Amino acid sequence: MTVAEELPAVSDHAADAADPETAEQEPIKERKNGLYPGVSDELAENMKSGWADTELRDLEPIAQAAETAARRAALSARFPGERLVIPAGNLKTRSNDTEYAFRASVEYAYLTGNQTEDGVLVLEPRGEGHLATIYLLPRSDRENGEFWLSGQGELWVGRRHSLTEAEKLYGIPAADVRELAGRLREATGPMRVVRGYDAGIEAALTDKVTAERDEELRVFLSEARLVKDEFEIGELQKAVDSTVRGFEDVVKVLDRAEATSERYIEGTFFLRARVEGNDIGYGTIAAAGPHACTLHWVRNDGPVRSGDLLLLDAGVETHTYYTADVTRTLPVNGRFSEIQRKIYDAVYDAQEAGIEAVRPGGKYRDFHDAAQRVLAERLVEWGLVEGPVERVLELGLQRRWTLHGTGHMLGMDVHDCAAARVESYVDGTLEPGMVLTVEPGLYFQADDLTVPQEYRGIGVRIEDDILVTRDGNRNLSDGLPRRSAEVEAWMASLKG
Repeated sequence: MTVAEELPAVSDHAADAADPETAEQEPIKERKNGLYPGVSDELAENMKSGWADTELRDLEPIAQAAETAARRAALSARFPGERLVIPAGNLKTRSNDTEYAFRASVEYAYLTGNQTEDGVLVLEPRGEGHLATIYLLPRSDRENGEFWLSGQGELWVGRRHSLTEAEKLYGIPAADVRELAGRLREATGPMRVVRGYDAGIEAALTDKVTAERDEELRVFLSEARLVKDEFEIGELQKAVDSTVRGFEDVVKVLDRAEATSERYIEGTFFLRARVEGNDIGYGTIAAAGPHACTLHWVRNDGPVRSGDLLLLDAGVETHTYYTADVTRTLPVNGRFSEIQRKIYDAVYDAQEAGIEAVRPGGKYRDFHDAAQRVLAERLVEWGLVEGPVERVLELGLQRRWTLHGTGHMLGMDVHDCAAARVESYVDGTLEPGMVLTVEPGLYFQADDLTVPQEYRGIGVRIEDDILVTRDGNRNLSDGLPRRSAEVEAWMASLKG
């Protein structure tokens, strides 16, 4: 038997990674059609030695360490005497032996700042509070060959932090996650887990938790993000600033997009997102011509033609997972036609009314109602729907062309705080520190026979990221022009 066949596994699956007993039963997996049949004893021994000490000893805490500690303290106060388990999640297979890029669960990243797969934060009740421990995979083992033989070993996918390094970075005691499942199986007392991220951890808790209690934990962590702290606001501004530069990049290459397709636009923006941030915050919508009437057009495989409009809805995600969400509708040739300007200006006026309604103490719904009223008024004025406006709004008749809500909370998820209670979110009251989008739109489908031919195939949306302040609001994305004439001047300056 070769040495490789005797080596313990480092599984890609959560259940195995969290349970060393399982890991010891299987060899490290090799590709069926790999070119090497095994590992000789001599090579295995050779690979164990001759490596420099690479432990990082001068690490400073991550920038948001004070904020994540405060968030854990608030969580502890909400659930006294209960063990709380918040997993990061596991790698997901894309195809065969390739995985999707990993993104830790928002709940885990929000409370720790850590972003590595298989991590789990556990708050164990201690006295009047909790003891937090972050469970992680340690550096890949050199003694058993994991670091070079496993598909997730250090020489294949890069170095992990040691547990000692993790403690310094995140300000939380760190332990080996492979020991956690066994500990949880033996644990007693009330427990809660954030579900949907780590099947192995959930299996260890299967008879100790209930869906109702776990949902209360998820809802609390969602509502905790409704009001952003100063670190979060800074990250959102950083995301928006990079997004502004991404939009400028696109305008500069619209001629190349005309020669190719919407994918040139998508790729151009993606370059900015990857250079300045972690990724895009969501699938870029680069919708030219009639595609702008498809709300989530992410195929981005259509033509870009002079005389059409381009609806670009895109956002850069920072390295700490905070995303911008900005939309501009741009004339591909730099000038709006008469009908395009008419529709664009109506959406602009609706957005102005919506932004004006964003203020502390106001109802969350106010900005939506204000924007929808303006759009309904224009639709009645243009003779596309029969008034009066109050009747249109009461029956929702404007929705044939406005389609969606006028905005949403923004943060680590593009549609942030989605698990919050309705009374805390949609039926709630705006507070300083909340960040939301205001994004009205008008969409006249190419096959809509209820409107004149000149309207058909035109879609317009304008979206900005708005911070609620103590005395009103601040438009985080005001680095991009919104008025039709200003958009034309801006595009001309970039192309010139």
